[in-house]
Amino acid sequence: KKKRESAERQSMRGLLGLGRQPPPLPLFPAGKRASPAATLLLRVRRLLPSSRLFRLLLLLAALSLVPPAFFHFRLRRFNRMRERSCGWIPSPPLVCAHGGDSTNAFPNSMDAFRMALDARVDCVEVDVSRSSDGTLLALHDRDLQRMSGNSTAKVGHWSTHEIKAVTTRFQLSKTVRNQEVPKAEDALELISQSVRQVILDVKVGPPSFEKGLAEDVMSIVSSR
Repeated sequence: KKKRESAERQSMRGLLGLGRQPPPLPLFPAGKRASPAATLLLRVRRLLPSSRLFRLLLLLAALSLVPPAFFHFRLRRFNRMRERSCGWIPSPPLVCAHGGDSTNAFPNSMDAFRMALDARVDCVEVDVSRSSDGTLLALHDRDLQRMSGNSTAKVGHWSTHEIKAVTTRFQLSKTVRNQEVPKAEDALELISQSVRQVILDVKVGPPSFEKGLAEDVMSIVSSR
Protein backbone atom coordinates (compact mmCIF):
# COMPACT_ATOMS: atom_id res chain seq x y z
CA LYS A 1 0.00 0.00 0.00
CA LYS A 2 2.81 2.38 0.91
CA LYS A 3 4.57 1.61 -2.33
CA ARG A 4 1.40 2.32 -4.27
CA GLU A 5 0.92 5.71 -2.52
CA SER A 6 4.56 6.62 -3.17
CA ALA A 7 4.21 5.78 -6.86
CA GLU A 8 1.02 7.85 -7.11
CA ARG A 9 2.73 10.85 -5.48
CA GLN A 10 5.66 10.61 -7.87
CA SER A 11 3.39 10.45 -10.89
CA MET A 12 1.43 13.45 -9.61
CA ARG A 13 4.66 15.42 -9.10
CA GLY A 14 5.67 14.51 -12.61
CA LEU A 15 2.40 15.80 -14.04
CA LEU A 16 2.72 19.07 -12.11
CA GLY A 17 6.35 19.50 -13.13
CA LEU A 18 7.55 19.30 -9.58
CA GLY A 19 10.80 17.68 -8.79
CA ARG A 20 12.15 18.20 -12.36
CA GLN A 21 15.70 19.53 -12.32
CA PRO A 22 16.43 22.58 -14.58
CA PRO A 23 19.05 22.08 -17.31
CA PRO A 24 22.56 23.05 -16.29
CA LEU A 25 23.72 26.52 -17.33
CA PRO A 26 26.63 26.72 -19.81
CA LEU A 27 29.94 27.86 -18.45
CA PHE A 28 30.30 30.43 -21.29
CA PRO A 29 26.96 31.98 -22.43
CA ALA A 30 26.42 32.22 -26.21
CA GLY A 31 27.07 35.63 -27.79
CA LYS A 32 24.52 37.72 -29.67
CA ARG A 33 23.44 36.06 -32.91
CA ALA A 34 24.72 37.84 -36.08
CA SER A 35 22.26 39.19 -38.66
CA PRO A 36 22.01 37.52 -42.12
CA ALA A 37 23.58 40.58 -43.77
CA ALA A 38 26.54 40.52 -41.41
CA THR A 39 26.96 36.80 -41.99
CA LEU A 40 26.95 37.30 -45.77
CA LEU A 41 29.50 40.11 -45.50
CA LEU A 42 31.72 37.93 -43.36
CA ARG A 43 31.58 35.14 -45.92
CA VAL A 44 32.44 37.55 -48.75
CA ARG A 45 35.42 38.84 -46.79
CA ARG A 46 36.65 35.30 -46.30
CA LEU A 47 36.45 34.66 -50.05
CA LEU A 48 38.41 37.78 -50.95
CA PRO A 49 42.18 37.80 -50.72
CA SER A 50 43.65 39.79 -47.90
CA SER A 51 45.82 41.86 -50.25
CA ARG A 52 45.13 45.59 -49.93
CA LEU A 53 46.11 46.17 -53.54
CA PHE A 54 43.49 43.71 -54.76
CA ARG A 55 40.82 45.33 -52.62
CA LEU A 56 41.79 48.75 -53.91
CA LEU A 57 41.53 47.56 -57.51
CA LEU A 58 38.16 45.98 -56.78
CA LEU A 59 36.94 49.25 -55.27
CA LEU A 60 38.12 51.23 -58.30
CA ALA A 61 36.36 48.78 -60.63
CA ALA A 62 33.12 49.19 -58.69
CA LEU A 63 33.44 52.99 -58.78
CA SER A 64 34.05 52.92 -62.54
CA LEU A 65 30.59 51.41 -63.01
CA VAL A 66 28.86 54.33 -61.30
CA PRO A 67 29.11 56.96 -64.13
CA PRO A 68 27.80 54.65 -66.91
CA ALA A 69 24.90 53.55 -64.73
CA PHE A 70 24.14 57.15 -63.80
CA PHE A 71 24.11 58.37 -67.41
CA HIS A 72 22.11 55.33 -68.52
CA PHE A 73 19.27 56.16 -66.16
CA ARG A 74 19.51 59.88 -66.93
CA LEU A 75 19.32 59.19 -70.66
CA ARG A 76 16.34 56.89 -70.19
CA ARG A 77 14.59 59.58 -68.19
CA PHE A 78 15.41 62.17 -70.86
CA ASN A 79 13.99 59.93 -73.59
CA ARG A 80 10.78 59.51 -71.63
CA MET A 81 10.46 63.27 -71.18
CA ARG A 82 11.13 63.83 -74.87
CA GLU A 83 8.47 61.31 -75.83
CA ARG A 84 5.94 63.12 -73.66
CA SER A 85 6.81 66.62 -74.93
CA CYS A 86 7.44 65.68 -78.59
CA GLY A 87 4.74 63.10 -79.11
CA TRP A 88 3.43 64.99 -82.14
CA ILE A 89 6.62 64.29 -84.14
CA PRO A 90 6.34 61.25 -86.46
CA SER A 91 8.37 58.32 -85.22
CA PRO A 92 10.76 57.57 -86.74
CA PRO A 93 11.49 60.96 -88.38
CA LEU A 94 11.40 61.25 -92.17
CA VAL A 95 14.67 61.55 -94.07
CA CYS A 96 14.03 64.16 -96.76
CA ALA A 97 16.39 64.84 -99.68
CA HIS A 98 16.48 68.59 -100.38
CA GLY A 99 16.57 69.01 -104.14
CA GLY A 100 17.33 65.30 -104.43
CA ASP A 101 20.84 64.03 -103.80
CA SER A 102 22.54 67.37 -104.37
CA THR A 103 25.83 66.01 -103.03
CA ASN A 104 26.50 63.86 -106.08
CA ALA A 105 24.41 65.63 -108.73
CA PHE A 106 23.19 69.10 -109.62
CA PRO A 107 20.28 70.14 -107.34
CA ASN A 108 16.76 69.54 -108.67
CA SER A 109 18.06 67.58 -111.65
CA MET A 110 16.60 64.23 -112.66
CA ASP A 111 19.89 62.54 -111.73
CA ALA A 112 19.71 64.06 -108.25
CA PHE A 113 16.17 62.74 -107.81
CA ARG A 114 17.13 59.25 -109.04
CA MET A 115 20.10 59.08 -106.69
CA ALA A 116 17.88 60.10 -103.78
CA LEU A 117 15.43 57.33 -104.65
CA ASP A 118 18.30 54.83 -104.90
CA ALA A 119 19.31 55.88 -101.37
CA ARG A 120 15.77 54.93 -100.23
CA VAL A 121 14.92 58.29 -98.67
CA ASP A 122 11.46 58.79 -97.18
CA CYS A 123 10.83 62.21 -98.71
CA VAL A 124 12.05 64.40 -101.56
CA GLU A 125 11.82 68.19 -101.68
CA VAL A 126 11.51 69.89 -105.08
CA ASP A 127 12.08 73.60 -105.67
CA VAL A 128 9.42 74.86 -108.08
CA SER A 129 9.74 78.15 -109.99
CA ARG A 130 7.69 79.57 -112.85
CA SER A 131 9.40 80.82 -116.00
CA SER A 132 8.38 83.95 -117.88
CA ASP A 133 6.31 81.87 -120.32
CA GLY A 134 4.40 80.16 -117.46
CA THR A 135 6.20 76.81 -117.28
CA LEU A 136 6.73 75.32 -113.82
CA LEU A 137 10.34 74.15 -113.57
CA ALA A 138 12.23 72.24 -110.89
CA LEU A 139 14.70 75.06 -110.43
CA HIS A 140 15.89 77.49 -107.78
CA ASP A 141 17.03 81.06 -108.48
CA ARG A 142 20.47 80.38 -107.00
CA ASP A 143 20.95 77.37 -109.30
CA LEU A 144 20.08 79.52 -112.33
CA GLN A 145 22.53 82.15 -111.10
CA ARG A 146 25.21 79.49 -110.78
CA MET A 147 24.63 78.17 -114.30
CA SER A 148 24.34 81.57 -115.97
CA GLY A 149 27.05 83.34 -113.98
CA ASN A 150 24.54 86.15 -113.35
CA SER A 151 24.16 86.79 -109.61
CA THR A 152 20.86 88.65 -110.09
CA ALA A 153 19.14 86.15 -112.41
CA LYS A 154 15.53 85.22 -111.59
CA VAL A 155 13.70 82.25 -113.09
CA GLY A 156 10.63 84.43 -113.68
CA HIS A 157 12.62 86.69 -116.02
CA TRP A 158 13.79 83.82 -118.24
CA SER A 159 11.82 81.77 -120.74
CA THR A 160 11.98 77.98 -120.84
CA HIS A 161 14.02 78.13 -124.06
CA GLU A 162 16.56 80.52 -122.53
CA ILE A 163 16.94 78.36 -119.43
CA LYS A 164 17.56 75.24 -121.54
CA ALA A 165 20.16 77.12 -123.58
CA VAL A 166 22.09 78.26 -120.53
CA THR A 167 21.88 74.73 -119.11
CA THR A 168 23.51 73.36 -122.26
CA ARG A 169 26.35 75.89 -122.08
CA PHE A 170 26.87 75.09 -118.41
CA GLN A 171 27.20 71.37 -119.15
CA LEU A 172 29.74 71.99 -121.89
CA SER A 173 31.89 74.11 -119.59
CA LYS A 174 31.77 71.69 -116.65
CA THR A 175 32.38 68.00 -116.12
CA VAL A 176 28.67 67.35 -115.60
CA ARG A 177 26.21 65.56 -117.84
CA ASN A 178 22.46 65.05 -117.93
CA GLN A 179 21.81 68.13 -115.80
CA GLU A 180 18.97 69.47 -117.91
CA VAL A 181 16.41 71.41 -115.86
CA PRO A 182 13.26 69.24 -115.69
CA LYS A 183 9.69 70.42 -115.62
CA ALA A 184 8.11 70.20 -112.19
CA GLU A 185 5.50 67.73 -113.44
CA ASP A 186 8.22 65.40 -114.81
CA ALA A 187 10.07 65.47 -111.50
CA LEU A 188 6.83 64.82 -109.62
CA GLU A 189 5.98 61.89 -111.87
CA LEU A 190 9.39 60.33 -111.23
CA ILE A 191 9.39 60.52 -107.44
CA SER A 192 5.75 60.54 -106.34
CA GLN A 193 5.29 56.74 -106.49
CA SER A 194 8.54 55.90 -104.69
CA VAL A 195 8.54 57.99 -101.49
CA ARG A 196 6.20 58.53 -98.57
CA GLN A 197 6.10 62.29 -98.97
CA VAL A 198 6.89 64.93 -101.60
CA ILE A 199 7.45 68.57 -100.67
CA LEU A 200 6.99 71.21 -103.35
CA ASP A 201 8.81 74.36 -102.25
CA VAL A 202 7.13 76.87 -104.56
CA LYS A 203 9.15 80.04 -105.17
CA VAL A 204 7.23 83.26 -105.70
CA GLY A 205 9.04 85.56 -108.11
CA PRO A 206 8.67 88.22 -110.77
CA PRO A 207 7.02 89.14 -112.94
CA SER A 208 3.75 87.31 -112.14
CA PHE A 209 4.47 86.60 -108.45
CA GLU A 210 1.45 84.83 -106.83
CA LYS A 211 -0.93 85.43 -109.72
CA GLY A 212 -2.32 82.05 -110.79
CA LEU A 213 0.63 80.25 -109.18
CA ALA A 214 -1.45 78.13 -106.79
CA GLU A 215 -3.74 77.01 -109.61
CA ASP A 216 -0.76 76.04 -111.78
CA VAL A 217 0.79 73.99 -108.99
CA MET A 218 -2.49 72.25 -108.12
CA SER A 219 -2.99 71.34 -111.77
CA ILE A 220 0.21 69.26 -111.89
CA VAL A 221 -0.44 67.76 -108.45
CA SER A 222 -3.99 66.65 -109.26
CA SER A 223 -2.85 65.06 -112.52
CA ARG A 224 -0.62 62.56 -110.69
